[in-house]
Amino acid sequence: MTEWLAYLGTGALVGFAAGLLGIGGGVVMVPLLVLVFTAHGLPQEHVLHLALGTAIAAMVFTSLASMRAHHAHGGVDWHIARAMSPGIVLGSFAAGLVAGLIPTRPLAVLFTALVFYAATQILLDLKPSAQRELPGPAGIFMAGLLIGALASLVAAGGAFLTIPFLTWCKVPLRRAIGTAAANGFPIAVAGTAAYVLQGLRAADLPGPSVGFVYLPALALVVVTSTLAAPLGARLAHRLPIKQLRTLFALLLYGFAVRMLVGIW
Repeated sequence: MTEWLAYLGTGALVGFAAGLLGIGGGVVMVPLLVLVFTAHGLPQEHVLHLALGTAIAAMVFTSLASMRAHHAHGGVDWHIARAMSPGIVLGSFAAGLVAGLIPTRPLAVLFTALVFYAATQILLDLKPSAQRELPGPAGIFMAGLLIGALASLVAAGGAFLTIPFLTWCKVPLRRAIGTAAANGFPIAVAGTAAYVLQGLRAADLPGPSVGFVYLPALALVVVTSTLAAPLGARLAHRLPIKQLRTLFALLLYGFAVRMLVGIW
């Protein structure tokens, strides 16, 4: 029962943060899932792989809802989203396969470094100035490849990379946010497929799981994150966002360091 409550609480925190500040789910969810998985005796050599696979599988559901909401408000530039999607799918799938082969400790260091980047971006509210036009097809493909790969490694939708890239390329912020939301869905689908395939090769995974996706955690996290996200979005217009950004950034630093220390 305590395990289930921990998954419900994790989903609620992730959904609330996503709705309030637009923080990608993986950077919050993965460290928390690692702590819960470790506390409940899941195999130490696979706790991070399971957390990443479960988090990116949850993102399939949350990113679809986010994409539909932004599309309904005309916030998605589908021309850019379609142009980036081949690179995004390839990068996310390839990185998921590679992550399944990396031992837990090196993977934890890589994940922590990416979380620190995302937390610093949130803390300082970094917004690059518009300096150039969108690149051609080859440049768009390479940008999608890199974004998809890094997003898959942290089980996030890639908004922490997509939005700065599109803003830098003179895409209006509202369109950049909506397009990043649309890109989160192919990242999630391709990444989930990779983590499932790699997990099928691993021994001693807990049941019930499909590859590196732990189904009880997935089901409970999706339920509460879906319910909490609209609450966070509503409160975004009433609460002091600057102070909340600082608080959540500090929490991300703390979660990542605690996860790293626990794995090491």
